[in-house]
Amino acid sequence: MTTHSATLAVDEAVQARRAAGHDVLHLGFGEAGVPVAPGLAEVLTDAHLRNGYGPVAGSPQVRAAAAGWFTRRGLSTEPGQILFAPGSKPLLFALLAAIGGDVVLPCPSWVSYAAQAALLGRRVVSVPVPAEAGGIPDPELLERALRKAHADGARPGVLVLTVPDNPTGTVAPAEQVEAVCAVAGRHGLAVISDEIYAELSHHGTAPSPVRYLAERTVVTTGLSKSLALGGWRIGFARTPAGSWGRRLQRELTGVASEIWSSLAAPMQAVAAHALDDPPEVTAHIAAARRLHARIAAEVHTRLRAAGALCRPPQAGFYLYPDFGPAREALRAQGITTGTDLATALLDRHGIATLPGSAFGEPGTALTLRLATSLLYGTTPQQRHTALTAREPETLPWISPALTRLSAALTELTAARHRRPRS
Repeated sequence: MTTHSATLAVDEAVQARRAAGHDVLHLGFGEAGVPVAPGLAEVLTDAHLRNGYGPVAGSPQVRAAAAGWFTRRGLSTEPGQILFAPGSKPLLFALLAAIGGDVVLPCPSWVSYAAQAALLGRRVVSVPVPAEAGGIPDPELLERALRKAHADGARPGVLVLTVPDNPTGTVAPAEQVEAVCAVAGRHGLAVISDEIYAELSHHGTAPSPVRYLAERTVVTTGLSKSLALGGWRIGFARTPAGSWGRRLQRELTGVASEIWSSLAAPMQAVAAHALDDPPEVTAHIAAARRLHARIAAEVHTRLRAAGALCRPPQAGFYLYPDFGPAREALRAQGITTGTDLATALLDRHGIATLPGSAFGEPGTALTLRLATSLLYGTTPQQRHTALTAREPETLPWISPALTRLSAALTELTAARHRRPRS
């Protein structure tokens, strides 16, 4: 049985609690939380009469726009290497289906990779990430895990990397990405590089695996995070140049033709406009990047003050704290797993998070993923104000939320707790 995606399930649970009158601080769902960029609604309105299917991979105009978008970012691309989809999630599934072989994942990793591998009947080879950052496996452990997988009869075929990373909110160092790609190349793996957060790197450019294994790396991305268009469902992929990439493009187009036919034509018009990098769109993304960095840093400070181990946020709007240092204080309250911890935060304090077990970690790990982007406001006006504020953490709807989080974390991790008597 395929279970409900953990991220979507927690969002629906929070909405149900709110509808029942409960006050919930929502840190469980990775929605980008900022308003629609200027000009996009007008493009969508003008395109509302485009009700034909169109080419499976996308119109010539939108594929050319995406090729130009990649090229301006230093990755020379032809329109024939581009394929659009209703979101990057179906693209990832289609790629796993088209490439074949068992799936190698960093641990922790985004919830849907392993679930999609299971839907396809593929084994998952899970490899821990290094201490510096998530999104890529530890290179030495990857080599060891691949040898063991082959010895155990597995057929590793594809390595999924996330740069920048969800769930840790970090950017892997270039030398580690290069080392991982070298291992993948030696073992004949294809690489899927999920770069949905690449435009939201807080400092500089994230190192793409395609720069180290160009002929075997597919890049997937979309507009759900950089432009907060999750509900508009716009994703696209860049397949490699060369014979392997051309074969994959044909196979991927075939899979797409049988699953989603084509991205909705009005959304192709939006994508073509946004991917031309008009100034108002790039300015909007820059403002969102600043907001994400500012609030994530504020939450990181509060997590560290509560005694959690947590990598500093480097991209997007995620943090991945480890409350292992507070294990004894938590155990005294009957909290021994990440799920227990997430449940306590929700039931006692009305704060929604996700446990690390949703991302492939052992149940005993006292890890959580926090998404800070829904702190920006509940109305378009609040979100716009947060986007343009010099000190968004001081706004009257954000500051109390940060204080509430600090109080909850302090209450849970305080050493004074004792296990209740039976």
